[in-house]
Amino acid sequence: MPWPEDLYELVFMPHTNERLDDLSGLAEVEEWDYRQTQTDHHKPILFNYIRYTYRRLAEENKIVVADDGSAIAFNTGLVTPAQEPIFCYCTQNRLQGLPQSWHFHAWRRQGEYDLTRFSALPDMAHYFDDPSQLVLDVRKELRVNVEHVISENRERFPGPYAEMAEYQLQTFLKGAIDNAKQRVRRNYKTAIPQYY
Repeated sequence: MPWPEDLYELVFMPHTNERLDDLSGLAEVEEWDYRQTQTDHHKPILFNYIRYTYRRLAEENKIVVADDGSAIAFNTGLVTPAQEPIFCYCTQNRLQGLPQSWHFHAWRRQGEYDLTRFSALPDMAHYFDDPSQLVLDVRKELRVNVEHVISENRERFPGPYAEMAEYQLQTFLKGAIDNAKQRVRRNYKTAIPQYY
């Protein structure tokens, strides 16, 4: 079954802010807000995490339908403090006039009763097939698009850096990059991969 790319095309999720609060309360403690950047979304890191995790799961066809067809679920990739996986659990949408086929019901721990409707629970999103992609090869040249980092994203810099002249900020940024490269040479775990 092809799944839509956007979670909100598939699932009607009323009171999204409250649902994000529910999830952050169920999951391991994590900082879900940006410290410097203002956004239009409540818990913007968690909001984006769920959207993009769903997108990857849809690509991998890892959303599952309950054995009786009454519900769907996907693995959020998050866990409770006791390390129990958390799933997004949705039931059939019975509200008239909405394009989404499914209605968000709750975040569910792996062991909860609702999930017994599924003979097999869906796996987490998978991002890398080659483990070497998880380690920065310091023998290769690192090319930084400084113009993009500074000119197109200045609002992301905290004060006093945001107020610096462009050349001054560029000098600071290049120094920070050189320091980061030295740290990665000493400990490869310093560089964290990002899926895009």
